[in-house]
Amino acid sequence: MNPKEFIKRLIPDSLYLKYRFKKLMGCPLNLQNPQTFNAKLQWLKLHDRQPQYSQLVDKYSAKKWAADKIGPQYIIPTLGVWSHFEEIDFDKLPNQFVLKCTHDSGSYVICKDKASFDVLTAKNKLSKALKTNFYYSNGEWPYKNVSPRIIAEQYMEDRNGAFVDYKFSCFNGVVDCVMVCLDRHLNDVKFYFFDRDWNLKRLNVRGKNAPEGFSIPKPSCMDEMFEIAAKLSKDIPFVRVDLFECDGKIYFGEMTFYPDSGFDANLLPETDEYFGQLIDLSKITRR
Repeated sequence: MNPKEFIKRLIPDSLYLKYRFKKLMGCPLNLQNPQTFNAKLQWLKLHDRQPQYSQLVDKYSAKKWAADKIGPQYIIPTLGVWSHFEEIDFDKLPNQFVLKCTHDSGSYVICKDKASFDVLTAKNKLSKALKTNFYYSNGEWPYKNVSPRIIAEQYMEDRNGAFVDYKFSCFNGVVDCVMVCLDRHLNDVKFYFFDRDWNLKRLNVRGKNAPEGFSIPKPSCMDEMFEIAAKLSKDIPFVRVDLFECDGKIYFGEMTFYPDSGFDANLLPETDEYFGQLIDLSKITRR
């Protein structure tokens, strides 16, 4: 048991989040009248506990849910699901695939060639991840009862050897903007925010420093992606809907309820306030 999990098990959720917020953000957490985006995400962790959220943060179950909402054509094919790494039969997997944990964020391994795939490194990474629980690390309630598993997915890349992912900030079915993630395959990721009319929103440092009139080409499927994000985020106070585009086709990624777990000290103060104003807590029934 790591130190964060040990502390989390000893004290109530509200006290733990106040402790983490002060430690990571450098200021007290106001849970009585939260105003900023980061602070409201902490409030939502405590009070917006709809049982469905646990299904939506499970990367395997969320795909089934999304398929019912928007159609199976938007879902990346699943090649297998296992509770333990040792259960994986690599002989039955194609030459290229992606392994990822269903219960967390960031625990994935990409195989582009089985002949050179480092199985031991993959095993160590994913087996370690299977023992973690985001609830005990950062108080993200939906993860508390998600069964840790490993899934294999079809490997995706476009004709240029990459793909672009798009992260839509959604507020009760209203999509405010999309964060475009460029050059991820070059390990030099660039983030830009755009509204539905493809106007640059200067919500981060890179966008704020961009020259007047700056833009990037708008994908032909972007309007459809906004519609998909709106459907998937209906009746949820805030969720970030992550989608992918590969050779003009749209694919569902995941639902992210608490970006950076609501401890994003790098968020511009004006963006923290702006997104905070878009989250309406008044209609939420406390759990």
